[in-house]
Amino acid sequence: MVACPVSRSISTLRPLYHKKSEDPFPDLAIRHSSEAALDSSYPNLPPIPRPNEETENKRRRLTYQSRKRGILETDLLLSTFAKIWLPQFTHEQLEEYDKLLDEPDWDIFYWSTNKKPIPQKWQNSKVLQMISQHAKNEDKKVLRMPNLEESSSAP
Repeated sequence: MVACPVSRSISTLRPLYHKKSEDPFPDLAIRHSSEAALDSSYPNLPPIPRPNEETENKRRRLTYQSRKRGILETDLLLSTFAKIWLPQFTHEQLEEYDKLLDEPDWDIFYWSTNKKPIPQKWQNSKVLQMISQHAKNEDKKVLRMPNLEESSSAP
């Protein structure tokens, strides 16, 4: 019996022929490295002005924005933080938190977990310090996304 050489399909050989310079997908390890400098490669949209927003509406909006970031790690961190702290925040703290939520998700996560240096703009932020303290999870609690508030007509 003659041994047949192992044949590979072109799809398994493609990585061998694929040059890094032709790769259309960025290497995310570079962006998320602790040595990587923060850049403007992820442009932010300008915040929507809300000059006459009522405080309770702002709390509800910030609670929603804390839960629906698009990145699970930031969703978990900010939603659990918002559940604890937003109900007792002053108007000034709500404004600061609102401005912080305009920053890119990964940046908020890395600043909060001390994986990247905090930019000068946020160095003195009490709210970011509170989030960083919350991220340490010193009580070693198992965290999960908080439930949405139940309506009063729920059984």
